[in-house]
Amino acid sequence: MTTKRVGIVGSGIMGSGIAEVAAKAGYDVVLRSRAQQSADAMVAALEKSLAKQVERGKLDAADRDATLGRVRAVTDLGDLADCDLVIESVVEDLATKKHLFNELDRICGDSTILATNTSTLAVVEMAMDTGRPDKVCGIHFFNPAPMMALVEIVRAITSSDETIAEATSFAQTCGKNPVQVRDQAGFIVNALLFPYLNNAVRLFDNGVATREDIDSAMKGGCNFPMGPLELLDLVGLDTSLSILEALYAEFKDPNYAPAPLLRRMVSAERLGRKTGHGFYEYKRK
Repeated sequence: MTTKRVGIVGSGIMGSGIAEVAAKAGYDVVLRSRAQQSADAMVAALEKSLAKQVERGKLDAADRDATLGRVRAVTDLGDLADCDLVIESVVEDLATKKHLFNELDRICGDSTILATNTSTLAVVEMAMDTGRPDKVCGIHFFNPAPMMALVEIVRAITSSDETIAEATSFAQTCGKNPVQVRDQAGFIVNALLFPYLNNAVRLFDNGVATREDIDSAMKGGCNFPMGPLELLDLVGLDTSLSILEALYAEFKDPNYAPAPLLRRMVSAERLGRKTGHGFYEYKRK
């Protein structure tokens, strides 16, 4: 394995989570955000997460300090130039991601692997906006990245065997369980998960049961840790709508056609936990 320095682009919870995972595994991490304020906020979130682990006895203070010492927050994309692997985790919008990949291709060295953390979008679309489509793949972490064991390694039609092997080794070194999947909308998990979530919204909208009873039934009957409406609030209703739209655009399967209530809730900006109101109400931090 040749990866030593990992670049991460994106100031959200996934970006900071992936940074924590990589830094704890011993990689030097360059964490890029567009603004210094959000870059500092990501480092603060990492410090808070590691501090909690020390308090709970899951991490010793020396390892915490070493992990923090391997992370550098920057605002300039140019600071990613010497990274061996760059993972983007920006907004789930194809045009935005394609533009970013074009910029990274211009900035990074010829041997750098460029990866996307997309949960649904076509990796090949990003790969073809670079001059190195063989060195582009998906490395899809799940939220929260420090806790979730699974990583989907997505092989675009252009990805080389060497790129997929390096991405798989990176995930394994981070203590994750990588699975390899072909580049199609939803990959494995979301292709199976979102019809279930979507149909839960339909059941609720049709008055079949209350939100509480729908969630209770799936936790008690299927031993799921969360009910479907709780999970939608955690993922974000806007993100969930985008995933379903991408799945429906590719497959035209009615199970992927977003439930009308989901669209209405997104229009009303009731997006789940992040706005304090989704299928349930939450106290804003």
